[in-house]
Amino acid sequence: MPKLPTADPYLPGHGDLSWSATHYDLELTYDLVGNRLAGTATIRAVAVDDLSRVVLDLAHLRVQKVAIDGRPPAKWAHHDHRLVLNLRSRIAAGEEFVVTVRYSGKPRPVVLSHHGDAGWEELDDGVIVAGQPHGAPTWFPCNDRPSDKARYAISVTTAPGYAVVSNGELTSRVRRGSGETWRYWQAEPMATYLATVQIGRYRIVDLATTEGPGGRVPIRAAYPVDATAEFDASFGRQREMMAYFTSVFGPYPFASYSVVVTDDELEIPLESQSLSTFGRNHLTGEWAEVRLVAHELAHQWFGNAVTLREWRDIWLHEGFACYSEWLWSDASGGRACGEHARHHHRRLAELPQDLVLADPGPEDMFDDRVYKRGALTLHALRRTVGDEAFFRLLRTWVSRHNGGSVTTADFEAHAAEVCGRDLTPLFDAWLRRPALPDLPA
Repeated sequence: MPKLPTADPYLPGHGDLSWSATHYDLELTYDLVGNRLAGTATIRAVAVDDLSRVVLDLAHLRVQKVAIDGRPPAKWAHHDHRLVLNLRSRIAAGEEFVVTVRYSGKPRPVVLSHHGDAGWEELDDGVIVAGQPHGAPTWFPCNDRPSDKARYAISVTTAPGYAVVSNGELTSRVRRGSGETWRYWQAEPMATYLATVQIGRYRIVDLATTEGPGGRVPIRAAYPVDATAEFDASFGRQREMMAYFTSVFGPYPFASYSVVVTDDELEIPLESQSLSTFGRNHLTGEWAEVRLVAHELAHQWFGNAVTLREWRDIWLHEGFACYSEWLWSDASGGRACGEHARHHHRRLAELPQDLVLADPGPEDMFDDRVYKRGALTLHALRRTVGDEAFFRLLRTWVSRHNGGSVTTADFEAHAAEVCGRDLTPLFDAWLRRPALPDLPA
């Protein structure tokens, strides 16, 4: 077989740059008792190059039937987590096509040496899906690269008594016989790793509707029925947090925001588009947990609405979300943003100075130094250009690239344009040299 494509060197064996998905329609049925998933994926796509084959990512599950524009391909093969469709006739660049895949099996996470496990995970009584960075192929066939953003219709049928929470807006919930079907529509373009399904015995409540620059933002929550008091401890100021972030980042980029709290403990919360997932251990109300609430909400702007094109630019997600923690601390009466910056600058100064923020390498892309140095880069930029220019820069960055994919070079160019000055020395020091710079006075 000819060599299969890799879209991003940080994630070998995933993604194909020769075509792009524009719409995923996922019809899923899940048996909680047997951990068995059956699905039909209909993927609307467009050829970027002339195509003689289409390569998709699909892990652990068994393919039963495939079609291109309603007809079987000339030949297809599925192994090593790649589904290869050899076409009967070439598809020209710019031409649209539709791939349909019927599949089933027992889903489980994919484990990679640098990134650990990610994907569909069976809980004691439910399911969580952690997509970042390589978990999407564990539950649907896809073009698994962060630069490939599409709209999603997700339908999940499972046992009554369980809530299903997915991306976007719940369009219907229908009980038929021994199953209940939940349908969601994500209208805004979404990267594959941000797609998710959360299933559990949850109480679903409307927390609030926050007024912001873009209008009303409904906020919802799904959590264990006996966790109301604990939930309020960490999420009691969610409405204020949303209002503050919309004031400094611009309008919330999606129709609503949801949080899911599993009955299980999670090491870290899970990022996904229009919703975030936490463990019950995150309900202490302590700053260590509240900062994560702020972090995941900030990702809706920085990571979900505006998404990196390549994984090496992960600081554009994590540095921004980390800095948002410090901003919320300051705005909510906690420790000042500058105090957080000085504290973490001292911490980083004591750690190895061998990480290049703009290209940390796949083994270090989720290293805490990426998060903190990314946040410090933004604080250094803010100190250099002043508050008015800095927050105008953040708002215009989101408004200009909402729904798109970006690079570090895009951010540098945007910063220079908005601030009207050459910021190359600052970015060179913070992004491309391993030694930690001093914070500007």
